[in-house]
Parts: sequence; structure tokens; C-alpha cells
Amino acid sequence: MIFTLLGHTPKIGEGTFIADGAKIIGDVEIGKNSSIWFNVVVRGDVGPIRIGDETNIQDGTVIHDTFNKAFISIGNRVTIGHSVVLHGCRVDDLCLIGMGTIIMDGAHIGPRNIVGAGSLVTENSKFEEEGWLILGRPAKAVRKLKPEELAFLDKSANNYLLYKSWYQNPDGPHALTPSSANVAKEK
Repeated sequence: MIFTLLGHTPKIGEGTFIADGAKIIGDVEIGKNSSIWFNVVVRGDVGPIRIGDETNIQDGTVIHDTFNKAFISIGNRVTIGHSVVLHGCRVDDLCLIGMGTIIMDGAHIGPRNIVGAGSLVTENSKFEEEGWLILGRPAKAVRKLKPEELAFLDKSANNYLLYKSWYQNPDGPHALTPSSANVAKEK
């Protein structure tokens, strides 16, 4: 559901998929070909929330700001895993934020980084250098990403472009469906 609040109606980019049960409220802008999955809450009631192109926000994630303090900015081709909490933070292009992660006000995750599942990025933490694995509670940059991990950042974004196509055009041709993926592995 998309809610207008305090004169702000969310702006949804062309080709973006919004799943049933997702709630997008107020001062929110989502770019082109992104996907907002089941039971996600993007609550732009106390400040602006900006989400880029080809970004996927997975099931159960909550995105919110802090009034007069910290606002959300999420870049292009970002993967936000299931049940993540993003609060008043910035996540740059081509990042992967693992399932169950919490990123707090004023934190900044620079481009092409992976934040491991279940991590806690504390208030005002800065991980601005590109290409790191960031994890823990509290999160720390533990090592540089391997080439295959860096390549996976694009693959993850591309996977979600495919998945959203299954919902937007369920009867259309698809490059790879779950059943054909299993057959391909068996050969």
C-alpha cells in the first residue's frame, strides 16, 4: 500500500515492483526497476527516504528516519536482505546488506561493500572505503572482499531483477525459473 502523508505522496520509478503487504509512506522516492518485497515498511513520515535504481529491499525490512536528525539514502543496485532495519543511514551503490542486520543513524556504508548477516552498525559508524566485508556486533571491517564476492554484488542485483520479472509477468518467458535451475544443476 502506498500512503500519502503530510502532503507527500511516494514516487515510484518505472518498472519498480511493490509486493503485496509492503507499506510505502510519505516522503519516499524509489528509482527505476527496483523491488520492494513482502511486508517491507518504508516509512517517510519524519523525513525523506531515497532509494536508487535496480535496488531490492527484501521481505520484512523496516526503513525509517530520525526526525530533524538522520535520513535514509540507499544507492543503485543495492541488495537489502530479509528482516533488515535501516534507520537514518546511508548505503551507497552495489552493496549487500545481510539478513537481520541493523544499521543506525548517521552510519555510512560506502560502495561495493558487504555487511554480513546479523551485524549491528552502530550510530555514526563510517565504512566509506570500497570493497570490504563488514560484520559483527558492533560491526567492524574485517577484510577486503575477494574477487568472487565483488562479482556477486552485481549477480545479486541481477537475480532480483529476474525475480521481480516472475511477479510482474508470471506468464512471460524467463531466463531461469526455479524448476529449470534444478534441472540445469542435475545435467
